[in-house]
Amino acid sequence: QVQLVESGGGLVQPGGSLRLACAASGFTSDYYAIGWFRQAPGKEREGVSCISSIDGNTYYADSVKGRFTISRDNAKHTVSLQMNSLKPEDTAVYFCAVAPLPSSACGIVAAWPSGNWGQGTQVTVSS
Repeated sequence: QVQLVESGGGLVQPGGSLRLACAASGFTSDYYAIGWFRQAPGKEREGVSCISSIDGNTYYADSVKGRFTISRDNAKHTVSLQMNSLKPEDTAVYFCAVAPLPSSACGIVAAWPSGNWGQGTQVTVSS
């Protein structure tokens, strides 16, 4: 059974930074993508950033390019998201997910198996 546990959310002022972390367990495939998605109130869940286990290929949503950086530790099955220059529109619940997919599938939320998601962590950007 896949388990994902997110941490690192919180309240930050615009322009500030946060670092999210996700620890995955119960996932045995060597080929997978792991990444971050977010859902703001009244909006659909969207892919933020994902990274491939094999070659480290990354995906970033246009809205976060140049501000967010994803990194992984395959041996520990962890993934982190460094979020800089945060904006109020980054406010959302951030979810971690893992699946035997390429990182480019980050943009297709429906492709990620329903059982392979964490519980989410709230990120609020507000002054």
